[in-house]
Amino acid sequence: MGDQATPPAPELAEMAISDGPSLKHPFSDRAPVRSIVCRPDGGAGLAGQRVRAGGWVKTGREQGKGSFAFLEVNDGSCPANLQVIVDAGVADLSTLVQTGTCVLVEGLLKVPPEGAKQKIELRVDKVLHVGPTDPASYPIPKTKLSLEFLRDHIHLRARTNTISAVARIRNALAFATHSFFQEHGFLYVHTPIITTSDCEGAGEMFQATTLISEAEKLEKELILNPPPTEADLEAAKLTVGEKGNIVSQLKAAKATKEEIRASVADLKIAKENLSRVEERAKLKPGIPKKDGKIDYGQDFFSRQAFLTVSGQLQVETYACAVSSVYTFGPTFRAEHSHTSRHLAEFWMVEPEIAFADLQDDMNCAEAYVKYMCQWLLNKCFDDMELMAKLYDKGCIDRLRMVSSTPFERISYTEAVQLLEEAVRGGKEFEKNVEWGIDLASEHERYANLPL
Repeated sequence: MGDQATPPAPELAEMAISDGPSLKHPFSDRAPVRSIVCRPDGGAGLAGQRVRAGGWVKTGREQGKGSFAFLEVNDGSCPANLQVIVDAGVADLSTLVQTGTCVLVEGLLKVPPEGAKQKIELRVDKVLHVGPTDPASYPIPKTKLSLEFLRDHIHLRARTNTISAVARIRNALAFATHSFFQEHGFLYVHTPIITTSDCEGAGEMFQATTLISEAEKLEKELILNPPPTEADLEAAKLTVGEKGNIVSQLKAAKATKEEIRASVADLKIAKENLSRVEERAKLKPGIPKKDGKIDYGQDFFSRQAFLTVSGQLQVETYACAVSSVYTFGPTFRAEHSHTSRHLAEFWMVEPEIAFADLQDDMNCAEAYVKYMCQWLLNKCFDDMELMAKLYDKGCIDRLRMVSSTPFERISYTEAVQLLEEAVRGGKEFEKNVEWGIDLASEHERYANLPL
C-alpha cells in the first residue's frame, strides 16, 4: 500500500464522475432521463436496474379503473420522455397525472409489453416527492402553443419541447464555439459590456445612465422635503453672523477658554447648517444640466456610457499582444427594426488574428461554421429532429451539406458582375446593382453568398 500514491484532486473528481456503470447524475441521486432513453437500444439493456428519476409530467392518465397511472416524465435533459407506471397503492394518482406536476420517483426499469412505442419503462414503488399543480390555472397544457403565447408565460416556457430544445442547442453551440477556438490556439478575452466607446460608429446604442433614476429620486425627496426658501437661507446666514459676533466679543472681553470654546463650537454648527442649506438650495428637479447640455459629469461614470455593440475594439488590442484571440458575449443594438435579422440583444463571436490576411480569415470562418454544423449533428441530433418536425424540414440536410461542402469564394467585383448578368437576363432587384453599392440581402440570397 505504501507505494500507491493518492491521485491528485482533479483526477479524483474525474474518476468520481466517469468511472463505473452508474446511471446517476454526478451531483444528484437521480438518473437523468437522457441516460436511460437515449441509449442506442432505447434503454432496453437497462432492464432490471433500480433507479431514481425526477422531472415534470408532460401527460398523465389513469388506467384500469384508477388502479394505476401512466406518466410521461421529462427532466429537460433530452426531448424524449420516460414512461412511468405508478400503482394506486403507491400514491394518489389524481395528483400525479396533472400536466406540470413535479415528481421524484424510484423503481425498477422494465421492458414494456411487445408492440409498445417505448423500449423501457419505470415501474414505481416509491414516490419521494410531488410538486402538485392546479389544472385550472396551469398555463402550459398538453396542446401545441404558439411562441407568442409563451412570451406571456416566460417562467414556464422552458418546459415546452420547443424552448427546451432551443436551450440545449444554444448550450451546445456555445460550448462548441469555445471548443473550436481553444483547439486552434485562441485566447478567450472578456470584453466589457458597459463601455464608453462606440465601436460600430452608428450611434445606435443603448445608453447606461443613473441620471434618470437619480432625478426621479430627487423629485420625490423634494416633494416630501421641499428645498429651503430665500428666507431660510438669509436666516442661516444671519445666525452665522450672530454666532461670529459672539465669538469676537468673548475674545475681546478676554473670556475664559471654556466660554470661547463653547461659542466657537456653536459657530461651527451654524456654519455647517448654512452649508447644508446652501447645498439644498442648489437642488433643482430634472436631469442636471451644464451650459444648456446634460451634465454627464454627475453620472455614474462621470461621462456617457453605453451597452456594447461589439467587443472588437477591445479585443484588437489583445491581438496586438497575444496574437490569436476571440471574444464571445452579449452585444446590444438600439435599432428600431422588428425583423428577424435585427435583435436588440444577441451573442456575437469575434475572433482577431495577428499576422493573417483575408484568406486566413475566410479559412477560419469556414472552419468555424462547419465545426458548428457537425457539432449539432453529433451532439444534438434528437433536438434537430424536433426542429425539422416542427419548424424546418430541411434543417438537418442543410447542416450535413454545409459541414461537408467546401465554400465557394468570389470577390466583390465578381459578385457584382454576377448580379449584373442576372439583371440583363431579366432578374429584378429592389436595389439597383452597380459597382460600389453595399450588397443587400436580396443580392446575397441570389448570389448564394454568406449572410
